[in-house]
Amino acid sequence: MKNSRHSMPQVNAGSMADIAFLLLIFFLVTAMIPKDKGINRKLPAPCPPGEICDIKINKRNMLEVRVNSNNELFVENKVIVIEELKAIAKEFVDNNGDKTCDYCHGLNSEKFSDNPKEAVISIQNDKRTSYAFYIEIQDELTKAYYELRSDYAKTIYNKSVNELTKYELSEVKKAYPFLLSEAELK
Repeated sequence: MKNSRHSMPQVNAGSMADIAFLLLIFFLVTAMIPKDKGINRKLPAPCPPGEICDIKINKRNMLEVRVNSNNELFVENKVIVIEELKAIAKEFVDNNGDKTCDYCHGLNSEKFSDNPKEAVISIQNDKRTSYAFYIEIQDELTKAYYELRSDYAKTIYNKSVNELTKYELSEVKKAYPFLLSEAELK
């Protein structure tokens, strides 16, 4: 009588580790690693415990920028295209409404900010606003401040922003501080 156990053919698994390793390398090499764009911002210091850190802002010194879920851009409740945002932001910040800014070139309009040190841009977005559009808005606002600071550096120091010393750069940033408030629409 034959052995009651059936002999099963065996598979040589010696090269399985090599194949798995080659597949791993293949997927690592061919995988696309997304490059997320970020926003370089210096956050304000946290409010010390027990202190009230709410700051009252005059409505005149607040430029309201809103984005809805359809990526429609509203500035002061008027629909605009993204290409207009930089010019509007520059006009708002550089207004010199209270006539205390000796380096401002604004129109002294009562509709816009008192001076660059008081101007705050408020961005409010919907939960479904696209990330790419939000970054475009941030880029336009950053360009506006960069151009204002660049013009100031040329006028005061006769240098481009890239040529300024650390002290001069801090003075330029004090003249045109980037005051931004971000919130989500409710």
